[in-house]
Amino acid sequence: MHYFITGTDTDSGKTYVTCLLIDALRRAGRDAVGYKPFACGDRRDPIAIQQASGGVLSVEEINPVFLKVPASPYAAALLENRSVDVEAGRQGFYSLAARHQHVIVEGAGGWEVPLAGKETMADFAAKLELPVIVVVNNKLGCLNHTLLTVRNIQQRGLTCAGVLLNYAHDERDAASISNRMVLENFLDVPVLAEIMHGETEIEWPEELAM
Repeated sequence: MHYFITGTDTDSGKTYVTCLLIDALRRAGRDAVGYKPFACGDRRDPIAIQQASGGVLSVEEINPVFLKVPASPYAAALLENRSVDVEAGRQGFYSLAARHQHVIVEGAGGWEVPLAGKETMADFAAKLELPVIVVVNNKLGCLNHTLLTVRNIQQRGLTCAGVLLNYAHDERDAASISNRMVLENFLDVPVLAEIMHGETEIEWPEELAM
């Protein structure tokens, strides 16, 4: 089973959660690797995914499309006077999926971040036809972002496998404490887990297929 990881915004902790999920699968004895087709600014995220994947892939296999400007792929490509090779991103996934039991694909930015032409990251994910996991930066304001993201995923005919609440910061306030309860009331998809700040291991959510 393969999954696509998206976030409610660019600082939701997608790479952190992606690495935790890869690690959970590998500790369960599964052949799992990560994939970040598009990265902008630096390659710290692909390198973290490479380490979580047990070093079995090169950084280039994990991240075939790299842009140096820290912006959306669309904006970075404009500033670098080049194009985003969306097809390379797709083919890279198909190559890994043919060789590995589980590929956890991490998007760049949020769900509808501009990618190339008129295509957004959501369009890219839709063509892969993978179930989507939404990583939520558990803070004040995330409810609106989460509901919009999950409903857009579903309106595209894709499966939203669930949401993961990620504590990107140490502090807990009324919003971060109550967000899970509110989301469980308004969403028809599971809240898979709440990840505490600094956690180094999680268990693979039982709601997700292996």
